[in-house]
Amino acid sequence: MGMFDKPILVFQTDFTYKEGAVSAMYGVVKTVDRELEIFDGTHEIPQYDTWSASYRLLQSLPFWPKGTIYVSVVDPGVGTSRRACVAKTKNGYYVVTPDNGALTHIKKEFGIEEVREIDETVNRLQTTRGVAIFHGRDLFGYTAARLASGIIDFEGVGPAYPVDEIVTHPIKEPVVEPNRVRGIFEIDDPNFGNLWSNIPLADFNRAGFCYGDMVRTKVCHSGELVFDRSVLFHQSFGFAQKGEPMLYNNEMMRIAMAVTQGSMAQQYGIGFGADWTVEFTKD
Repeated sequence: MGMFDKPILVFQTDFTYKEGAVSAMYGVVKTVDRELEIFDGTHEIPQYDTWSASYRLLQSLPFWPKGTIYVSVVDPGVGTSRRACVAKTKNGYYVVTPDNGALTHIKKEFGIEEVREIDETVNRLQTTRGVAIFHGRDLFGYTAARLASGIIDFEGVGPAYPVDEIVTHPIKEPVVEPNRVRGIFEIDDPNFGNLWSNIPLADFNRAGFCYGDMVRTKVCHSGELVFDRSVLFHQSFGFAQKGEPMLYNNEMMRIAMAVTQGSMAQQYGIGFGADWTVEFTKD
């Protein structure tokens, strides 16, 4: 099997680059097989945030070649009884991850064909056997490398377990009515301070909203109103004045809020999660 016949490895973690954890993971991969290609998804997921890990998989996974092995390590329960697994998605990818909620969005959106618990008696770096706190290196990275190199096949990962036992976070659905849509901000764009809602563009259009509309927008945090004004809904940021808030269709085909050449999150103190609700009505 040549280099370009082997699956690509993509890694995302909450490790950052402040110390050597990412380097050590990649060193293990290259020790297993020098030919394996490694790419970064992100290493800036908020610490311990398995919801964000799940969402970032949804955001990027389908844009990689079929067969890609995505290693997602946000693991607040490392070393405990939580399962370490490899999931095979129905759209042709593998995800190597702790089973702690990180599979939530891809299970819902793409479906999971099969999931297997990593057999640590076989697929575990032996030189660090006494370490319980770095499964990104010793278990997930090592198993992903063995799978990508062809040393093991998917069945060689370990025993299968029921897909319905996969740990998932609850996902809130938007409420769509004529001229009104209610939802939540489910994630942010941390570099630019944009807030991404759970409301698909198709639902927004179905409720009667069109590009160019001024939309009454109310944002509440735990029931307390923090933003209430009419904002422009348009295709992209350049349609609004610099410094002005607006609504747009984001890369996930969902309604999002931004400040043109600014930060919605910083300027208005808005975050994301189930307690950040948003309501859009016709002006």
